[in-house]
Amino acid sequence: MKIAIVDYGAGNLPSVERALRGLGAETERAVEPGQLRAAKAIVLPGVGHFAAFVAGLRERNLTEPLRAAFQAGVPILGICLGLQAMFASSEEAPGDKGLGFFPEEVRALPTNVKSPHIGWNQVRRTQASVLLRGIPDDAYFYFAHSFAAPASAEPTVAACDHGFPFSAVIERGNLRGVQFHPEKSGETGAQVLRNFVESIQ
Repeated sequence: MKIAIVDYGAGNLPSVERALRGLGAETERAVEPGQLRAAKAIVLPGVGHFAAFVAGLRERNLTEPLRAAFQAGVPILGICLGLQAMFASSEEAPGDKGLGFFPEEVRALPTNVKSPHIGWNQVRRTQASVLLRGIPDDAYFYFAHSFAAPASAEPTVAACDHGFPFSAVIERGNLRGVQFHPEKSGETGAQVLRNFVESIQ
């Protein structure tokens, strides 16, 4: 199955593309609404600022096709900022709306810890997880972010701690998301992507 990787004009797209192709997945860069309407699976990568991210989607007329894909049950994987964009809003850009798949607001990391949170950190599973299948409970992943969804958010299946407990992995229905960068997390991250690919076949 071909995976559409959303190209909104910035982000970690090339590294995600390489990682997926390294697993044998077929990919295409989705830059037009019609590509998302035809997609059987979608990856939403992201780095940078929330406002620039949602503006990039809006300017390319990709927002509504993404919402339609969600409603149609198309598997969608959000990575880092791509996960954050699945929520209603972010403190990083109070005037901008996210995709609204989940109602919570993404929050800034507390001022009493180093921000951005960059480097390896441990993820703790809170529920059964498709993306974490076959991965040890004490696994570490590579993070690079200053904002995060709270771990209390309903779709959270694994959390991480940096100033406050935040959502590291989300899963609900056809939606999947990781706050860390699987493409930078070695073999453990590759297993996360492998699990996603296998789940859509």
